[in-house]
Amino acid sequence: EEPAAEEPAEEEPAAEAEAVTLTMGSWRVDDVEQMNRILDAFSAQHPNITIEFDPTNPPEYNAALRTQLEAGTAPDLFYLRSFATSRQLFEEGFLVPLDDLPGLAENFSEASLAAWSTEDGTPYGVPMIAVSHGIYYNQDLFDELGLEVPQTWDELLTVAQAIQDAGYRPFANASGDEWTIAEIVFMNIAPNFIGGREGRLAYLNGERCFNDENVVAAFQAVQDIAPYLPEGQEALTYYDSQQLFLLGEAAMWFGGSWDIPFFESEAPDFAWSIFPVPPPEGKDPHVTFHLDAGMGINAASENQEAARTFLEWMTTPEFAELLGNELPGFFPINEQAPPLENEHAATFLSFNEGRGTDVRWAWPVLLGGSPDGYTLMQNGAIAVINGEMTPQEAADALQEGLAQWYEPAQTCGE
Repeated sequence: EEPAAEEPAEEEPAAEAEAVTLTMGSWRVDDVEQMNRILDAFSAQHPNITIEFDPTNPPEYNAALRTQLEAGTAPDLFYLRSFATSRQLFEEGFLVPLDDLPGLAENFSEASLAAWSTEDGTPYGVPMIAVSHGIYYNQDLFDELGLEVPQTWDELLTVAQAIQDAGYRPFANASGDEWTIAEIVFMNIAPNFIGGREGRLAYLNGERCFNDENVVAAFQAVQDIAPYLPEGQEALTYYDSQQLFLLGEAAMWFGGSWDIPFFESEAPDFAWSIFPVPPPEGKDPHVTFHLDAGMGINAASENQEAARTFLEWMTTPEFAELLGNELPGFFPINEQAPPLENEHAATFLSFNEGRGTDVRWAWPVLLGGSPDGYTLMQNGAIAVINGEMTPQEAADALQEGLAQWYEPAQTCGE
């Protein structure tokens, strides 16, 4: 009788490993094939767990996710914006704390963990992706016109003028999709003008006001490039402006490393590469290297154990290698990540050598009130491009807007 009585006990582990399907939310609609290959590699090791990748268009992601969370229909796992946006979700009880997740503390730096942790250090997201910023350029056209990669901001403007004189558009960027001006133009340019991370912190702690000469200079740089943008740029979308570059009609494109997979898939018929935004003469060079995406678990998920198994796998070098090579230009944040195979991704990563690096200016603190710093920077930069504000007026609007709620802006420079 005894062996027969033990049989159900032996079957229990199999019952525990019954098939689970997790849903994963993301703002990366371009990455479905690549993410599915990464997720298949996980499922090969955990055959009982399937993950369905279900992304949302980037501009709608934050609002869509919040609606789902409040309605109880959110995915089991979802991409987390860095700093204030996801911290608020954790504080409202929508995310699971991960302080006991194996592999988390061992494989990530304090700085990267901080982007998805509370003030007192409780993590709620696995750091996943960093992205870099720079200027894409048409190497064949530069060679044809005898142009060198510019080393200073003034040299960049000289190059832009030479391109325009030759009958080409210098820059493909446009303001039809407003976020692009905030993230890939203004916050791409600004670190070189405000002094990188150290400068950014001087604004955050009230040593500097948000309309000082450095901020005015950053908005002035946006005004400098305005004459070199496409005609009718105010109506052109992100995709439209990418196509202007890919079709060889514009020589340069302020962009992010996340554009690499799309640009490579479009296979333009010219050689292209990227250079870092050059600093003003005499200023130290900086590059925006942004902690972009983490992964968290929905506190209402009924499959938290399986979700934790996946997050633990995300802390491994194996995941980092898959991510870095399947999605070139999305840099794994894991400190054990192996070298990248993709030439363009390696070029972006090389910008970090000999330059200061920092996240996008508005992210860590300035999204925490209304009007938020991101919107103020975005609206100011677009108004400058369209001739509706001077650089000084845009800087003043940034200072006045933040002073409505951000205490250091109320007492700055005293």
